[in-house]
Amino acid sequence: MTELLFIRHGETDWNRQQRFQGQIDVPLNAMGRAQAARLAARLAADPHDRLFASDLGRARETAQALAAAWGVEPTLVPGLREQAFGLLEGLDVPTIKAQHRTLWDEWLRHRGDFALPGGGESLQALQRRVLATVRELAEAHRGARLALVTHGGVLDMLWRTAHGLPIEGLRQCEIPNTGLNRLRWQDGRLVIEHWGDATHLEDLPPQPSTRAGERE
Repeated sequence: MTELLFIRHGETDWNRQQRFQGQIDVPLNAMGRAQAARLAARLAADPHDRLFASDLGRARETAQALAAAWGVEPTLVPGLREQAFGLLEGLDVPTIKAQHRTLWDEWLRHRGDFALPGGGESLQALQRRVLATVRELAEAHRGARLALVTHGGVLDMLWRTAHGLPIEGLRQCEIPNTGLNRLRWQDGRLVIEHWGDATHLEDLPPQPSTRAGERE
């Protein structure tokens, strides 16, 4: 059995703007840095055996706050990256609706095999990548406690997989920035112990919704 603490990166300006981030490097904004600091303060007395992070900037920056608190360096793992959104990356929703209406309508169908043109990644491909990465890390560190800083789309796939849900359709769980999601890898499967714990952020301004199609 391997304990897995998954953490979504802190907030970026693009989160606020409902802009598709995907695999573009976007830095944390002031709120995101405050969230990361709160995260590090909360977990300072609870160091994990290993710290892993997506190699995208917003995840790296969030992980660095934990790394400073724990006195470790994060290992960067491209397999923990956000879903690739192809030619829609960097665009906000009003622009997409105006310039790529057909693609937007297709996106809203949430089909598992649909990949956006320009290097986009389907939900099926995302799930395969995420599960292969988690399996590899969990099996390589059996009995350890791992902290992994990643993205909303990755966490959505973990939620669906653990609950045996289809990958298609709207998101059904809250995924707050720097929220704590405690799972374990046991007998070749994911088990959720606790999800979406963001009590360390309670007195900060509210976050954007993560259920209505927020782009990561």
